[in-house]
Amino acid sequence: MASIRKLFSSMDWTIPIAIVILMVIGVLFIYSSGVTSAGDLVSTEYAKQIVWAATGLALLVACSLVDLKRVSDYIPIVYGLSLALLAYTLAFGKVVNGARSWLGIIGDYGIQPSEFVKITSALFLARYLDRSVHEASTIKRFALSFAIIAIPMGLILMQPDFGTSLVFVPLYLAMAFIGGINKRYLLSFILVGSIGIVLTVMPLWQTLIASEQSIFLRIFYEKPYDYYILLMLVLVAALSLLGFRFFKKRYYYWLAYGSAIGSLGLAFSLAGQRLLKDYQVKRLIVFLDPSIDPLGSGWNILQSITAIGSGGVAGKGFLQGTQSHYRYLPQQSTDFIFSIISEELGFIGGIVIFGLFFYILVRLALSMRKLRDVASSSFVAGVFGIIFFHFMINAGMAMGVMPITGIPLLFLSYGGSSLWSICIGVGLCLGVGARRYDS
Repeated sequence: MASIRKLFSSMDWTIPIAIVILMVIGVLFIYSSGVTSAGDLVSTEYAKQIVWAATGLALLVACSLVDLKRVSDYIPIVYGLSLALLAYTLAFGKVVNGARSWLGIIGDYGIQPSEFVKITSALFLARYLDRSVHEASTIKRFALSFAIIAIPMGLILMQPDFGTSLVFVPLYLAMAFIGGINKRYLLSFILVGSIGIVLTVMPLWQTLIASEQSIFLRIFYEKPYDYYILLMLVLVAALSLLGFRFFKKRYYYWLAYGSAIGSLGLAFSLAGQRLLKDYQVKRLIVFLDPSIDPLGSGWNILQSITAIGSGGVAGKGFLQGTQSHYRYLPQQSTDFIFSIISEELGFIGGIVIFGLFFYILVRLALSMRKLRDVASSSFVAGVFGIIFFHFMINAGMAMGVMPITGIPLLFLSYGGSSLWSICIGVGLCLGVGARRYDS
């Protein structure tokens, strides 16, 4: 008991306090989302959210007691079991919103394994980064560390759940940066991903948004020209590498580097065009011009922007919103919870939400700087990346400046799996922070 009291006294309790405030706001506005314009309550989601919030806080406290150094040997087993659960979900899970990503438990209650895999992947990646920190081969360390998140990311893409799979990107970048992965490889990763995403959305962008189609750009995505371009880039990279080896000229190196980045980005886009459905790709560009999908994703953005704008400075008042109560807002208790808060609490309410998330992220960043081992600091960086990405994308999506990806606003949106998983992650972060002076 004395050791537990000492641990609790060393813990940063301001983070759980900020989380509790967000949870309370979330429950209130999930309740608001279930009220119609006639004042009738048509949803009991708020009652379930209370249960999930209470159990989530219990998980947070329980996980803060876990010493990651003592359970390090079991982390690969937990990671492997989580991958097996993902594979099982892919084969036998329930289809919700077009993705086979849920496992039913009791009645309407179920779990989304992909939410928990984010935490198990972060744990396993942190363990690997710590144990490989003195490896001589930097390219091997980059490849193996990336494989740790690429496997679950691929399984989640196959469900298909594009939004959840995207979360693994900032998770990896934050952890790899803190974990000492060569910055040149991380830059290459970002460039390949950026090129791949641009070339993946380019066909729909040219068709739906561009004032006139560019014949030059079409060679990067139309068959068979895209394969010719890919083959040409691979050949240029190979010849440039030979030139650099025999002549030692620096420009051969950079030519090989640029060609390799271009070929990998193009290959990534070809895979993306095969894996992603048209409606998923459209979500990535509809925020640029909502009128291209006026009855689908574009409608969602327009109604969300209307709700936020109509809130003004102080909002319309709790339970006084019109966009949500007249059921204009889609997925209003999940994807667009921020829109309801902004309509009813106005700009001030939005600033409060921004401030609470900013505070949590700052405290995690400060905790990260005080940690002395790579495993702990990189894991905290991973949880930081998850929270930052969820907030940036969801709030940006509600305001019409980010693509619609279908990821929740953590601590606020309705749902148990995402809430439990992030509470587990934050609890583990609080635990490693409280033990930072342990030998």
